[in-house]
Amino acid sequence: MSLWLTLVGGVVVMAGSGVALGAALGITGLIILYFFSNGATSLAIDAIWSVFNSFTLSAVPMFILLGEILLRSGISERAYSAFEPLFRRVPGGLLHTNIAVCTLFGAVSGSSLSTAAAVGSVAYPEMSKRGYDKDTVVGSLAGGGTLGLLIPPSLSFLIYGALTETSIGKLFAAGIIPGFLVGGMFMLYLLVKCIRNPAIAPRDPHTNSLWEILVGFKQIWPLLALIFAVIGTIVGGIATPTEAAGVGVVMALVISTMWGDLTFTKLIDAIYNSVLLFSSVGFLVLGATILAQSVSILGLPQQILETVAESGFETYTVLLIVVLIYLALGCFFDGLSLMIMTLPVVFPLLTGLGFDPIWIGVIITIVIEIGQITPPVGLNLSVLTALTNNEVSLGRVAIATVPYWLIHLFAILILTIFPMIALYLPNLLF
Repeated sequence: MSLWLTLVGGVVVMAGSGVALGAALGITGLIILYFFSNGATSLAIDAIWSVFNSFTLSAVPMFILLGEILLRSGISERAYSAFEPLFRRVPGGLLHTNIAVCTLFGAVSGSSLSTAAAVGSVAYPEMSKRGYDKDTVVGSLAGGGTLGLLIPPSLSFLIYGALTETSIGKLFAAGIIPGFLVGGMFMLYLLVKCIRNPAIAPRDPHTNSLWEILVGFKQIWPLLALIFAVIGTIVGGIATPTEAAGVGVVMALVISTMWGDLTFTKLIDAIYNSVLLFSSVGFLVLGATILAQSVSILGLPQQILETVAESGFETYTVLLIVVLIYLALGCFFDGLSLMIMTLPVVFPLLTGLGFDPIWIGVIITIVIEIGQITPPVGLNLSVLTALTNNEVSLGRVAIATVPYWLIHLFAILILTIFPMIALYLPNLLF
């Protein structure tokens, strides 16, 4: 009991006192190693070296930089212009364009926040001028932005794979069908909503021929080439995630310079922000690694499994409890922090119950996506409130994203009933 009090109390007290979450996790792990493992704190150093010497983890800063370059290149405007004519005849119009462009941008950025910011900066001013309902607009952008974590390349999958020693290629393949499934459900919801209330999305009287739509898509061929170069090489087994990320960064530089409006100043800003973001992620990984080492040595995951077995809970009841805990914690922690913090306990628990590690990665990613649109910490909400210059308050954005919140939960239910939706491509390609 004293061990559990130290574990939970240490994290809660230190994180609540304002200490950085990575420090709270690491210090708690060191305390456990010192007092409950005969002072074996040196084991933390070995664990840290092993994780940070991982070739897989080195892909994370490269993918962050790739997303930052594209965010500052103005390419999102071209992508938006390409998709805009496609949905003019569909009830909802540009709302569907938001989801489509978020899906495309998510396939090259790997970040939910970058996706919401890049697409929102283009979409919101244009849709406001056309008389779209502002709450519905920001709701679609907040929800669509979460696709950046699910559709590969995903920072969530990269970090999950590095910490659990799970195949990054399989994780990327597993995220493709669920990503399009969630995006499709978003569009279906918007279609029904706009059919019931056409005033939400004024119809554009101008229509485009099929040929004009196809010609318009020539604007996004460099992005499609970039996606193939990164995702295709990883899923096809041609390159490792780190190698593919390096190629992606070089291609993003070329595309953003020749096709976008990337300047030297913007490039420096992209590098600077990438360093800041990876530093924060890396510090979290460091702390979580120490904590994972401490709980692993003391056999806490095995104790939890034994407790669950003795409690008589069914396998899916335990899964439901885990999801509910994630939803509650998502109100207070950003998605990646939450995943890194909980994996030392959650991963061995769920794999011990017989769940597939690849499937677990998809489910956890969807759950932390919900955290991206859950107040008060939901980062997508804050970004979009800022993009609207506070025309739409944080509370209104949060209310507008509730349907997307529910769609994510429905997606978890579908994937639980039909796990092969996530596992089909990994089993087919690997």
